[in-house]
Amino acid sequence: MTQRMSGEHKMARCLTWLAALLAISSPLLAADFYIDPAHGEPGGDGSADKPWRSLQEVIDGGLVQTRVWDALPYRPERKLVPQNANAPIKPGDTIWLRSGDYGDVTIRKHYNADVITIAAQSGHTPRFHSLLLQSSSHWALKGLHVSPEFGGGRLPRTMIEVQAHGWNGPVHDVLVEQCVLQSTADSSGWSAADWNERSASGIGADGERIVIRGNRLKNVNFGISVSAAHALVEDNVVENFAGDGLRGLGNYSVFQHNLVKNCYDVNANHDDGFQSWSTGPDGVGSGEVVGIVLRGNTIINNEDPHQPHRGTLQGIGCFDGMFVDWTIENNVVLVDHYHGITLSGARNCRFVNNTVLDPNDQRPGPAALRVGKHKRGMASSGCTVRNNLVSALHVDGEQMTVDHNLTIDDPASVFADPGRFDLQLKPGSPAIDAGSSDLAPRVDIKNAPRPHGSAVDVGAYEYSAP
Repeated sequence: MTQRMSGEHKMARCLTWLAALLAISSPLLAADFYIDPAHGEPGGDGSADKPWRSLQEVIDGGLVQTRVWDALPYRPERKLVPQNANAPIKPGDTIWLRSGDYGDVTIRKHYNADVITIAAQSGHTPRFHSLLLQSSSHWALKGLHVSPEFGGGRLPRTMIEVQAHGWNGPVHDVLVEQCVLQSTADSSGWSAADWNERSASGIGADGERIVIRGNRLKNVNFGISVSAAHALVEDNVVENFAGDGLRGLGNYSVFQHNLVKNCYDVNANHDDGFQSWSTGPDGVGSGEVVGIVLRGNTIINNEDPHQPHRGTLQGIGCFDGMFVDWTIENNVVLVDHYHGITLSGARNCRFVNNTVLDPNDQRPGPAALRVGKHKRGMASSGCTVRNNLVSALHVDGEQMTVDHNLTIDDPASVFADPGRFDLQLKPGSPAIDAGSSDLAPRVDIKNAPRPHGSAVDVGAYEYSAP
């Protein structure tokens, strides 16, 4: 218990610090600059009346006051020194983007002393083919539209990439918010070959203290892949994907209130709504992933049973632990695969108030909450599995606590409208008041207080009478 609380407190302190950092606006000193691909000019001054014409020209032209390492290759003992000291764009400023095509943009070796924001001006749609932010810090990207369809050229592997680099240095303190990313606007006519050849992945992030919030991703290969530590991934939608919806490989990261739906089975990838694995000295599965929180996410295999290239989706699939001090709570997983929520090799993890439902009785299934041995034979231990509403439950390990869980035999007697993916509890549901308050989250997946009645309900939703 001491180890778990230490990890949670460390993560909470980091995320609180990051939220405060990204909220800094320097209101007395901040300035606004403008870029307009249609009406800007190289001789502009970045004002609203004389905007610049290209974001890449602004970056390459040394118009951003930033910092760089005093020498390369990067080593931890290196010091940051000023770069472009007299540039007009300073830490705390905002670069407003007007409608137009910005192409492929690379920001590299720009370590700002405070956050510089690149944002869509109200009413405008800045369009990118791709964006790479490498070996940099203190940037916020807001309201950008990114697609391989916006401009020609080679298909980007990932549309927005936040990337560390061994020579140029780490990346940290970055916000990607309210962006729209899509390989194509309409994939309804795509063949399996089209999905494999024309779909780009959405967002990839290395480093530390990365926030990915409120983005909309559609028709992508992989959705959001995060190896960064102390990351926050929340309120995103990943709709129509051919790989994994979410990936979380960094310690002390939070994935909450995301919606992942509609998997396209077009290749040999074992598709997951969320996936994680450890790495260590002996390769995959020989390390630990510590302190991940999965809270209030919704994962749906397919909304349309007649969807083309429909496949079976593993909900939360983590098969190469060890997974240590994880919290998995208030998630709704609706998949027709026996891996509803699975951790193979878990230590001091808790699984509380999740709802896992298999929409049919076909194989593979039924969708289960599973906690078991590591692939290399190490036992899971010290986990709590409580208040879960599941199609099946399989828990194997040492010193495991398993109580107040319910197995679903007849979804229609439990949920409001399971055929339409409404897994709120119906009046008279056996899950009402059937849970324990011990370790139960204080709110449910809709942020409603828990408990509402005489006791905590089982599953992600707390029942409230109409």
